[in-house]
Formats: sequence, structure tokens, C-alpha cells
Amino acid sequence: KQWYQRRVAITAGIVKKRTKQFTRHQSDRYGKIDGSSWRKPKGIDSRVRRRFKGQFLMPSIGYGSNKNTRHLMPDGFLKFVVHNVSELELLLMQNKRYAAEIAHNVSAKNRKSIVERAQQLNIKVTNYQAKLRSEEDN
Repeated sequence: KQWYQRRVAITAGIVKKRTKQFTRHQSDRYGKIDGSSWRKPKGIDSRVRRRFKGQFLMPSIGYGSNKNTRHLMPDGFLKFVVHNVSELELLLMQNKRYAAEIAHNVSAKNRKSIVERAQQLNIKVTNYQAKLRSEEDN
């Protein structure tokens, strides 16, 4: 049933209700306030909190994604962060559902062994080229 739901979800398309980040209130006024760091307005007279027309929108549960397509990448796989070869072995039976992503702090030497093992196990690796290109140039 799960694979069927995933196939239907991919063919129907992954719908994101909102792709823009929610802007923090008064972030346009002050340079020290980062616009991407959302904080809920708590003021008693706050226009944003009271949801006045023309103000910044606040995040709510209605913006949530469909349960079947949540966390899905466009190719229909779910991401699984891998730090070593033994963690890659966990995906042996789930290679149609999960794709491995090598963690950012893994060395080039270990990356090579992870990518080789993933090819043997027929597991998709999303960032298989990272840190390997510079080694080939030398």
C-alpha cells in the first residue's frame, strides 16, 4: 500500500502550499533582525498577530504538506543521511524508498568507500560527487 501511495503522489505531483519563507515582523525595519528567522509576534497590539490585511503572514498548520509527499525529493525518494558504510547497510531492503546522502563531515577517502558500496547494493546516493572532484584534478 505504501509504495502505491508514493507512486500516486509522484504522478499527481508534490504540492508545496508555500515555498517562500515566512518573514519575521519588523525585519524590514531593523538590520539586526534577520528576516528568515521566524518568531511569533507576542505584542498585545501587534497587527501581524491579529492577522490584519496586508501584513506579514504567520505560519500555521494549514501550510503543511500532504502526508504522502512530505519530505519527498522530486524523484520520489526520501533522504537518509549516512556517515559510514555500516549505516549504508540499513538501506539494503529500502533502496526503492530511501536515497542515501553522505554527511558533510565525511572525508573524501570514506566517501569513496561509501559510494562503491552503494553501487554494489544498488542504493542511490544524492551527493556522490561531493569532495571527489578535487581529488581527481590533483
